[in-house]
Amino acid sequence: MMKNNNINRNLYNKIRVYPAEMGTQTFGRLQVRCTTRGLAPIDSAIVQISSSAEPQVIIEELTTDFNGLTQEIELPAPPIDYSLNPAPATQPYSEFNLRVSAPDFEPVTVSNVEILTLVTALQELTLTPAEIPTGGELYVIPPHTLYGDYPPKIEEEEIKAIGETGEIVLQNVVIPEYIVVHDGPPTDTAAQNHYVRYRDYIKNVASSEIYATWPESTIMANILAIQSFTLNRVFTEWYRNQGYNFTITSSTAFDHKWIPGRNIYSNIGLAVDQIFTNYLSRPNVKQPILTQYCDGYRVQCPNWMTQWGSKELGENGLNAIQILQHFYGDSMFINTAPQVSGVPASWPGVNLTIGSTGVSVRMIQEQLNRISDTYVAIPKIAVDGQYGPQTADAVRIFQQIFNLPQTGVVDFATWYKISHIYVGVTRIAE
Repeated sequence: MMKNNNINRNLYNKIRVYPAEMGTQTFGRLQVRCTTRGLAPIDSAIVQISSSAEPQVIIEELTTDFNGLTQEIELPAPPIDYSLNPAPATQPYSEFNLRVSAPDFEPVTVSNVEILTLVTALQELTLTPAEIPTGGELYVIPPHTLYGDYPPKIEEEEIKAIGETGEIVLQNVVIPEYIVVHDGPPTDTAAQNHYVRYRDYIKNVASSEIYATWPESTIMANILAIQSFTLNRVFTEWYRNQGYNFTITSSTAFDHKWIPGRNIYSNIGLAVDQIFTNYLSRPNVKQPILTQYCDGYRVQCPNWMTQWGSKELGENGLNAIQILQHFYGDSMFINTAPQVSGVPASWPGVNLTIGSTGVSVRMIQEQLNRISDTYVAIPKIAVDGQYGPQTADAVRIFQQIFNLPQTGVVDFATWYKISHIYVGVTRIAE
């Protein structure tokens, strides 16, 4: 269980993340989730937390519960103004190290987990069984792209000519279950390829490219741009048509910054879950638009979105599409992919709530019952196609475990999260 925060306030005072004369210490939050590769939760994993500045001093020790989750913990972080300023006086986030160990699993260490004030950082870790010795996994998180030094994007045409030589020819835009991320520039043959779930990729990139403290409309606009760019790479088979065996790279010069093992932020994760089937279109253009952008402070990019500019527009009350049209023109609009890969069935188009009936309700009940074999906090429910209080309670507990608003209603985000977890735990047995 989590230690009482009061016990460690003296340690926190030793790791202030900005000079004492600059104000009262502010805090962000952290929660850790440990699972197997089949998404099964790992109970009783020990999570030791230390400041990156003093890695030898353990400031907290947490234990995962039977859902694979630790409690949330407060950690010191710089004032929020630092992440709202393109030239902060100091680093806009604090950094902490995690060491995770569990019986029968290889240990995992994550260095430089990024904590922002007033935001919950979610660190999701997949542990490897001890019978597959690795010596332990180490992730070292580099600086955030808005703070560190990264190469600027190489300009490309926003609409690609599609040849006939691609391995896959898509008739419509499809949301893939996985994409293959090359962790380096395209020509770096030593760089590793990673199979990453599409939504996890978008959450990782958005958490690496913008600050989670920004306005909600700004976050949505940037997520839409990241998704549209990524789906353009998928739709056009851009790299495979050049003879490469991956979908996209982690190089900011060519694509987006994706970082193995990094934490995401709860509000960014929820936003992606709500809009992951959307992308940006222009009239009479079938492919998603390759929506390029830059920071707008250190690098200028006329006719592209600037990240700091999008933050200011969000603060001024513009919604996501207004922000995007400001930069890309009035012809840009939000489109929706008709197909999602890797799920038993697509979203039925309406929320499922008390009083709902039919095949979709029965499917959700069946999936929740299967998930409850692995996540035992979720109660078994009758599979009768009738959405009653018991089904709503099971949905509410599922939402609590997987960081969704606890409404008891199967909305778009909950439908696809249930599908995602159901597919994951079902594959354990295959």
